[in-house]
Amino acid sequence: MSDAVLSIRGLSVEIPNRSGTVKPVDGVSYDIHAGEILGVVGESGAGKSMAGNAVIGLLTPPAHVAAGEIWLNGTRIDGLEGEEMRRLRGKQIGMVFQDPLTSLNPLLSIGDQLTETILTHLDVSRSEAHKRAVAALEEVGIPGAAERIDSYPHEFSGGMRQRVVIALALCAEPSLIIADEPTTALDVSVQAQIIALLKRLCRERGTAVMLITHDMGVIAEAADRVAVMYAGRLAELGSVRNVLTAPRHPYTFGLMASTPLASQGKARLHQIEGAMPRLNKVPEGCAFHPRCAYAQAKCSAAPRPQITDGAAACWFPMAAQKVS
Repeated sequence: MSDAVLSIRGLSVEIPNRSGTVKPVDGVSYDIHAGEILGVVGESGAGKSMAGNAVIGLLTPPAHVAAGEIWLNGTRIDGLEGEEMRRLRGKQIGMVFQDPLTSLNPLLSIGDQLTETILTHLDVSRSEAHKRAVAALEEVGIPGAAERIDSYPHEFSGGMRQRVVIALALCAEPSLIIADEPTTALDVSVQAQIIALLKRLCRERGTAVMLITHDMGVIAEAADRVAVMYAGRLAELGSVRNVLTAPRHPYTFGLMASTPLASQGKARLHQIEGAMPRLNKVPEGCAFHPRCAYAQAKCSAAPRPQITDGAAACWFPMAAQKVS
């Protein structure tokens, strides 16, 4: 993990409730390297966003990290609390949320918010912070940045607001960006622009990106590697090319077969039968086995298989073949 920007090892998040304790994230491990985009994909409730919130320290009590380790640039951060964690956010970890209005204060101008962030995390003068704020807006493609820096969030379109949020996440020069569904609320043309922007910034700055999404098309377009999550666990981990063209876990195969691009013009898309299990009723063994057409007795009886990079958490991984 020494050369990884982010290393997660055996991460588990627990939420105690009246009937016991549930695990929205259960034993997740992966690395993200400098200049790399890791796509984290899965259905709603798979644990994607919860894992990202655990990294940045935004879990809402009683949710808490119950096990595992989180390392950022060789320093363990899962035990940080309060002011220590606040200093980390923005400076070393930036966050891009699905709805940019949740990240922007409607009462402050864009310039004030960018400048405040820069002054909080970097040792620069106010005039230098203003210059950096303008440069950040220019870098993310805001036209007339010098004139628009005094505008308020409501004066921007949805796509422009998302660009502003990306500028806000990058202005303190963090080494890791967590982007949680950053394109879901945008139309297709703006979505493509935001994806291209993230890829360019990642390539030019060497920033590591955790891209959380449910959209396999976004994964195919933007990510270098992909982590497929199901019921809080990793189902498959590997390069985008290998995972999307030759999926080894039946769940990944089902996700790909249910997308229009992978269906290759078929009249009907594939449908994965059933639904994600409730957190308090996750099946023994492989959590996917009740929905899996290839399940055998071992899938429910044996402990769930461990996963490594380039492999699937499946006792009977599918033969390498293109989704058809």
